[in-house]
Amino acid sequence: MNTMKLTRITLDPKIMGGKPCIRGMRVTLDMIVGMLASGHSKEDILQRYPYLEPADIDEALAYAAWRVEEVEVPLPS
Repeated sequence: MNTMKLTRITLDPKIMGGKPCIRGMRVTLDMIVGMLASGHSKEDILQRYPYLEPADIDEALAYAAWRVEEVEVPLPS
């Protein structure tokens, strides 16, 4: 996934300190991924946050996977 077209992920320094959020809302990707990692189902998250859509969770996971693919290169000192 070299290029990622984000239609639901927003980055705005005025919202949640610029963390990646869902559609400009105060719902961060780390919150969604963290809930999934702690055992919450997609259906549970959608029930707790009825303003989210299934595609929001799918894109949050795709974005998280894309970020993990990044390679850190040490800078020469």
